[in-house]
Amino acid sequence: MSDSPAPPDNRTDRLGTERVGKLLLEFSIPAIVSMVFNTLYNVVDTIFLGQALPDGSGVAVTTLAFPVMTLLMGFSMIAGQGGNALAAIQLGKGEKDQVERTLGNSATLLVGIAVVIAVMSGLLIDPILAGIGTTDELWDLTKTFVQIICFGFIFQSLGMGLNNFLRTAGRPNLALGTMIFGTVMCIIFNYLFVIVLGFGVAGSASATILGQACGMVPVVWHFTMSKSAAFKLRLRCCVPDVKLMGTILTMGIASFVMQVASMLVGIVLNHVVSLYGSTDPIGTTAALAAIGVAQKAAMFAFTPLIGLIMGAQPIIGFNYGAKLWQRVLDTLKWASITGVCIGGAFFLIAEAIPAPIVELFGVSGDLENFAVYALRVYVIFFAPVGFQIVGSSYFQSSGQPMKAAILELTRQVLFLIPLYLLLPPALTALFGTTGLEGVIISAPVSDALSVCVTSVFVAREVRKLRRLRDSRGIA
Repeated sequence: MSDSPAPPDNRTDRLGTERVGKLLLEFSIPAIVSMVFNTLYNVVDTIFLGQALPDGSGVAVTTLAFPVMTLLMGFSMIAGQGGNALAAIQLGKGEKDQVERTLGNSATLLVGIAVVIAVMSGLLIDPILAGIGTTDELWDLTKTFVQIICFGFIFQSLGMGLNNFLRTAGRPNLALGTMIFGTVMCIIFNYLFVIVLGFGVAGSASATILGQACGMVPVVWHFTMSKSAAFKLRLRCCVPDVKLMGTILTMGIASFVMQVASMLVGIVLNHVVSLYGSTDPIGTTAALAAIGVAQKAAMFAFTPLIGLIMGAQPIIGFNYGAKLWQRVLDTLKWASITGVCIGGAFFLIAEAIPAPIVELFGVSGDLENFAVYALRVYVIFFAPVGFQIVGSSYFQSSGQPMKAAILELTRQVLFLIPLYLLLPPALTALFGTTGLEGVIISAPVSDALSVCVTSVFVAREVRKLRRLRDSRGIA
C-alpha cells in the first residue's frame, strides 16, 4: 500500500487552513447538540419512568443501572473515538488509505465488543447486579432493564462509535442529524411503551435500544453507500489487523478510562448512598432516586462539554499530525475558554432554577428538597471543570493517550472514590453533617483537586508546543 499523499479534499484539508475559531464553532456546535440528544437516551428513561412509577422505583432502577450504561458508552468510545483520533492524525499526514483501514478495523472492534457484552450479560447478570449495589426490592426490575440494554448494545456500539468519524469526514451536521433522529425515536418509543402501553422498565429499555438502532442506520449507510463520503467503510478494510486494532484501542483508552471511572464512581456511589440512606429518614430508595436525579441533571453540563471536545478532536489531531503548532495552540485556547463558559452557564442555571429542573423527573416533597440540595452542591466547580475536561481530552486528540487517561483518573477515581469513602464520616465527626450530605459534598471537592492537576499538565504542554512552533517558525 502506497504511503504517498492522497489528493486534496476540501472537506478535510480545510482543518489545516480555515480559521480555527470558525472551525471550532462549525464542528463543536453540532457535536454539542448531538451529545445533548445522546444524553437524552439516559435521561428520557428516568423522566418517563419517574412519571409512570411515582413511588420512585423507576428512577432508582435507572440510577442503579447508570454504571452499566456508562460502561457501555465507554466500550463504544474506546474504538469510536480512538479510531477517529487516529484517523484525524492520519488525514493530517495525507494517508487516506490508512484512514479507511482505521475506519474498517474500528467497525470490526465495535461489533466484536457488542457480541461479547451480550454474551457476558447473560452469563454474569447476577454478579453484575450485586456489583452495582442492587437492593432486593429493586433486583428484578433492574435485572430486566440491564439485560435488555446489554442485548441491544450493538446498535449503540456501531451508531455512536462510527458517528465520531463523520466529523473528521467533514460532515458534522450529518453526525448531529443522525443523533437527533435516534433520540426523537427513543422519546416516541418511550412514550408509547411506558406511558401508553404501561410496559414499565422493560418498555423503557426496549425504547432506548430501538432509538439507538434508528440512529445507527444512517451512519452506516453514509460510510457504505454514499458517494459523497470522504472515506468509505470497505469490507476489505474490516479484516482484523491486530497491530492497528491495538493502536486504535490505545488512542481511545482515555475515553474508555473516563467511562470506566464513571462506572466505578457510580458503583461506589450506589453503595455509600444505600449505606447512609438506610440510616437516614429519607430512606435508601428515595436517596438513590434523589441523588440519581441530581446526577442526570448534572449530565446536561458534561454533555455539551463532551460535544465540545469531540468537535475539537479532529482539528487538534489534523494540525498535530501536520505539525501546525500554532493552530494546535489556538484550538486548545479557544476550546478551553468555551469549556469554562459552558460549565459556568450550567452552574448559573442550576443555582437559579434547581426546583423546575428536578421536578422534570417527577420528584416532589422532601425528595424534591433533597434533590435540589444535591444538584446545587454538585455544580459549584462546574466552570473550571470545563477547562479540566478540555485539557484532559487534548492529550488524547494529540496522540498522548496515557496522559489523558491519568487526568481522567484523577478526577473520577483517584480523588472522588476516596472522598466518597472518607469525607462523609469525617464531616459528620467534625461538623455534624449527615452521611448523605458528605457524599454530595465529595463531588465539588474532587472537581477542585482535578482542576489543579490538569492545569500543571496543560501548562507544560503549552510550553512544549511553543518551543516546537518557534523552532520551525510560526505556522
